[in-house]
Amino acid sequence: MTQPTTQQDGNGTVALAFSGGLDTTVCVPLLKEEYGYDDVIGVTVDVGQPDYEFEEAEETAEALGLEHYVVDAREEFADLCLQAVEANADYQGYPLGTALARPVIAEAIADVAEEQGCTALAHGCTGKGNDQLRFEAVWRDTALDVIAPIRELGLTREWENEYAEEKGLPVEGGAGGRYSIDTNLWSRSIEGSELEDPATIPEDDIYLWTENPSGKTAELVEITFEDGTAVAVDGEELGSVELIEALNERAGAHGIGRTDMMEDRMLGLKVRENYEHPAATVLLTAHEALEGLVLTAEERQFKTTIDQRWSEKAYEGLIDAPLMKDLEGFIDETQTRVTGTVTVKLEGGHTRAVSRESDYSVYSESAASFNEEAVTGGITQDDATGVAKYHGFQSRLAKSVTESLADEE
Repeated sequence: MTQPTTQQDGNGTVALAFSGGLDTTVCVPLLKEEYGYDDVIGVTVDVGQPDYEFEEAEETAEALGLEHYVVDAREEFADLCLQAVEANADYQGYPLGTALARPVIAEAIADVAEEQGCTALAHGCTGKGNDQLRFEAVWRDTALDVIAPIRELGLTREWENEYAEEKGLPVEGGAGGRYSIDTNLWSRSIEGSELEDPATIPEDDIYLWTENPSGKTAELVEITFEDGTAVAVDGEELGSVELIEALNERAGAHGIGRTDMMEDRMLGLKVRENYEHPAATVLLTAHEALEGLVLTAEERQFKTTIDQRWSEKAYEGLIDAPLMKDLEGFIDETQTRVTGTVTVKLEGGHTRAVSRESDYSVYSESAASFNEEAVTGGITQDDATGVAKYHGFQSRLAKSVTESLADEE
């Protein structure tokens, strides 16, 4: 095992991002033995994980004699998720979940570390994933040292299991199942084991939030938006956490929100990922449909570029970057008109918008109707004749010139 160059005694107290899993459990004694910290405190941040994860973390912390803090950041995280909807945020086709949660978690841990007079912050991430970068983007903006034992000591799961057994650490095989699963209010990711082979077809039992939709009767759901933010489901106003939970349950029952993809990580590695994100899928679909009703063609086209850049920075965990504030200035301005309702249909593992209404609609039924002779504002159908004559003129001219020169050769 590689020894850290910073090893010394009397380094004070370190705050560890603690889940109670194998990686963070072995980090507790390592931070004392290999890094010389006098004490370790564990911090678990609630962004919508299932209750059993907190129970396991608490039991493991108690067995380790670890001072353990739990921070409720569900509302803050839910608000960020709904903000991501305003930006139509996704990464390579799936709604951002873990990426949005990590900065919220990192900030909460840093706050506890400051309150408890810690001298350092630590995480159990490896050197192969994205989360190390997302945590440290936040933490390196503090005056505290940043420690990454798993990465810095080059540890493998096999070594960790042997170390845990040797030390009598409270871990059960260090896995808790054959998959690596990350769950929050917005998404559930499943990776590892046989899923690492892109040719493997996953069994349905990897999914927990989404059911097989076979035989389910289609369902209509109305989403109300105010200034781009979803505020109600079927006319019932809900807080951000409750709204997301309600849609996860209803859309998940129809098998909506599954993604199986090859994802390009920030470090250049390509990995196979499986995700569940029912509420996110419904809200993104509804929001984009409402924007299609109230925004002009130019706004929609330009916003696609802005949304993509916002999504990229969010994927990197850089939600507080100055560029994000600049992008949000444009997004916020467009959202002042994204107010109204959208009805989506939940059916057969898919969702689509089937109606939309808004006082800010830029759609004119009479202008677009095939049953109306005139258009609007004094414009008649015949006025399009001149436009049709000019449409494609330059392309036709270029083609003609090219053909003429070819004939001369």
